[in-house]
Amino acid sequence: MSSTSPADRLPSGRPGGTWIRHWTPEDERFWETEGKAIAWRTLAITTASLTMAFITWFVVSALVVRLPQIGFRLTPGQLFWLAAMPGLAGGTLRLFHMFFTPMFGTRHVVAISTASLLLPLAGWAMAVQDTSTPYWVLMLLAFMAGLGGGNFSSFMPSTSLFFPKRLQGTALAIQAGIGNFGVSVVQFVTPWIIGFVMFGAMAGDAQTMTRAGQQSSVWLQNATLVYIPLVAAFALLSWIMLKSVPVKANFRQQLDIFGNKHTWAMTSLYIMTFGAFSGLSGTFPLLIKQVYGHLPGAPDPLAYAFYGPLVGSLLRVAAGPLSDRFGGAKVTQVAGLGMAACAVAIPLVTDGSDLSTFPAFVAAMLGLFAFAGIGNASTFKQMPMIFEPRQAGGVIGFTGAIAAYGPFLFGLLFGWAFGAFGKPDAVFQGLAAFFLLNVALNWWLYARRGAATPC
Repeated sequence: MSSTSPADRLPSGRPGGTWIRHWTPEDERFWETEGKAIAWRTLAITTASLTMAFITWFVVSALVVRLPQIGFRLTPGQLFWLAAMPGLAGGTLRLFHMFFTPMFGTRHVVAISTASLLLPLAGWAMAVQDTSTPYWVLMLLAFMAGLGGGNFSSFMPSTSLFFPKRLQGTALAIQAGIGNFGVSVVQFVTPWIIGFVMFGAMAGDAQTMTRAGQQSSVWLQNATLVYIPLVAAFALLSWIMLKSVPVKANFRQQLDIFGNKHTWAMTSLYIMTFGAFSGLSGTFPLLIKQVYGHLPGAPDPLAYAFYGPLVGSLLRVAAGPLSDRFGGAKVTQVAGLGMAACAVAIPLVTDGSDLSTFPAFVAAMLGLFAFAGIGNASTFKQMPMIFEPRQAGGVIGFTGAIAAYGPFLFGLLFGWAFGAFGKPDAVFQGLAAFFLLNVALNWWLYARRGAATPC
């Protein structure tokens, strides 16, 4: 049962404190005179903070390909586990974050969770400077990087509360799409930022990197140190500038979403889209390394891997307004079919016997990222149309939590596939089947003419 009556929506607390005392974004007059400015300011601050969260969550994917090159003795299985661990942590922490916003409010949740990112960023900066760092410490730091993944499931439900339904597809796509840019940022910036002294002697000495028989000096600690001032600034700004929408519910009240079949249907659809996006973002660099890294003139994984998350993020932003206009279910249908086609195509170009198939492999992967990005936006348009506001926030948080296990599951699956078959084809063939099942589910429940719940 919903818990959003006017009485329920007035939390205790003094006026002018953390909680906004009155919030009716569907009222056009209120929206134009008061609500719009607050909502867009909140979106800007929380989106910047979410970008830092995604950077922290995926920084391990950029570090793991460099660790053996600077002297860490790690097996391919250990590297895949390191890449997978932030996904395990992110998904698990999201299961808690999904309850936070209605309990503690936007201001406290965003400010404190953003500040928590300082722990893994500082920890990795120290760990990479000592090749004798135990593997369990690296695993712990990889798990802590998942703090960034957890933030999504409280930030996004918060945004859904600030905007009227007609704009929620656009607002959620902007926030998630720009937040997803953090994945590309970390994979694009890392190869450049580690190449020079940035913080002087106080940040530590250089490491010697050996790649393709050539040695060079790098400062791998820069890969996380560069974000610490930004994270600290956004945490402080969130504490000073943000307020909380008066939609309150305790833990027990929020459990009502699990009795609704649409919660589970939308979870499966979001696993298809964001699960694939996050899982492939976390493993794309290692995929390139494992398939082509043994060849003469092998490509640098980080020179290409950032394009996937970049394409997916751009199209997530663009697909938000399209979903508002044409309906989320129709756009999800197109996205799912496109993802299935790309997943079928990828095993055709992963021979790895020479570099001639590499451009086709990258193109097929970028297509998969593109359609996943479109589906990420359209599914988030569907949820606010199916559920009332407080429940929609909970469902957005829960689906995001489950899909965040993508990096963990993909890391395990690719590790198994390479160990068993020496190539990743079985994973992509399984994904194609899963995508087609979700296309059928979406068509039956939401996209077909005469569907009981069109959205």
